[in-house]
Amino acid sequence: MDMTTKNARRTFLKTASVGGLISLVNPTILSAAPNEKKAKITLSQNDIILFQGDSITDAGRSKDNNDFNNAAALGRGYAFLSACEILNKYPEKNLKIYNRGISGNKVYQLAERWDKDCLELKPTVLSILIGVNDYWHKHSGKYNGTSKIYKDDFKKLLERTREKLPDVKLIIAEPFAVKKVKAVDDTWYPEFNEYRMAAQEIAKEFKTIWIPLQKIYDDAEKKAPGKHWTGDGVHPSLAGAQLMANAWLDVFK
Repeated sequence: MDMTTKNARRTFLKTASVGGLISLVNPTILSAAPNEKKAKITLSQNDIILFQGDSITDAGRSKDNNDFNNAAALGRGYAFLSACEILNKYPEKNLKIYNRGISGNKVYQLAERWDKDCLELKPTVLSILIGVNDYWHKHSGKYNGTSKIYKDDFKKLLERTREKLPDVKLIIAEPFAVKKVKAVDDTWYPEFNEYRMAAQEIAKEFKTIWIPLQKIYDDAEKKAPGKHWTGDGVHPSLAGAQLMANAWLDVFK
């Protein structure tokens, strides 16, 4: 091997090593990474779409109304906005869209109600956004979970889902937080990033569609301050809800 070849190899190895290190310590890069070829979902006739998660998905929906395609039952957030658009775009497909997000939920609480609020509905498209409470409630001393518990519980939930609904099309949205807006301060980091990374690792393992919400909010802050997109660093404003709906709708062909 001549000196030119040796120098080129050293440069390559040094660059690869630094790049690998950055990907480990910079969660923004991880969040921005596309899920393979950015696969998208094609909606089919009579698809049943289910939104699941915590208060961000719940968005004040009526718990007394379990109907599909119903404004009160869908809440006032990204699930409602997404449903409006998709039902308008595909009127011929006879779609049924449900929201079963519940404020305050962590992964284990999804699991406790999964039979009734997911499996019995037999969704063909299932969208899950969960994780911020798994960290936030720990941070505030109301829960003693860890990022490992979050990841393990989430994997078990998806394994259970795939066993009962082997053909379901899965969407996982990234837990996110907007720094320096009320509830979200420096004490959230770096630990909160572990939950974000865990969610993306699960999405890759289960080959789901991935929505990188952290990057989407980070990019939005280049246009307006964080408080424009969220009132407390976690729950979206009107603009934030539309931002999320746009990202969700983008996963469909």
